[in-house]
Amino acid sequence: MITSKQRAKLRALANNIDPILSIGKENITENVIKQLGDALEAREIVKCVMQKGSDLSPREACDILAQATKAEPVQVIGNKIVLYRAAKEPKIVL
Repeated sequence: MITSKQRAKLRALANNIDPILSIGKENITENVIKQLGDALEAREIVKCVMQKGSDLSPREACDILAQATKAEPVQVIGNKIVLYRAAKEPKIVL
């Protein structure tokens, strides 16, 4: 569990990154979860974007993705989701 100060630091870091994962009309598939897991291991912090055709709300998708990848939800604003998971060799110091 991350603290509010750590979450604030992660939100600040997320401002400068572009979304690398897009969730569309097929919603969350095993492939999306695998890609997110790989991205979290490589980058530790990942921004996702929800497309308009999705049946899920961004909050619902965030909860599902966080649980599936054992990541911490950092932020959900509009259609953007930010997730964090420490890598085996951490790059971000909290």
